[in-house]
Amino acid sequence: MRGVQRVESGYAGGSVPDPTYEEVCSDETGHAETVRITFNPDVISFKQLLEVFFAFHDPTTPNRQGADIGSQYRSVIFYQGEEQRLTAEGVIKELGDQKVWDAPIVTELRPLESFYKAEEYHQQYYEKNPKQGYCVFVIAPKMAKFRKKYSSLLA
Repeated sequence: MRGVQRVESGYAGGSVPDPTYEEVCSDETGHAETVRITFNPDVISFKQLLEVFFAFHDPTTPNRQGADIGSQYRSVIFYQGEEQRLTAEGVIKELGDQKVWDAPIVTELRPLESFYKAEEYHQQYYEKNPKQGYCVFVIAPKMAKFRKKYSSLLA
């Protein structure tokens, strides 16, 4: 996306420093699988990033995304600063008022305290594993939808 400078897969929101993927999957560290997005706010706004975030996952199911179940799969926004918190609250309220989903939005809003970069094999996963089942059946359709709906944001 234009304005997005870097995306890193990782873990945040837990109590164990520098957790491994296996530790996070144990559902005992409190971490969520997440991404850290470095972006240029003069090119793309935090609100635009949130709109894409909400367009491509289900924010109404606690501790679940598709077939993946556990607190590490919860819908959560780790904000940095009051402005991001207020923007996220506003987007959630707008979407709730629009009744985009049949159930209420359960996305957590938490200040980012620590981000731990995931293992290298998690970085650019789709690009590195395009024939892997999850990539073919889950990510590829989302990518196609993204390209169609947000073509104006593509670099």
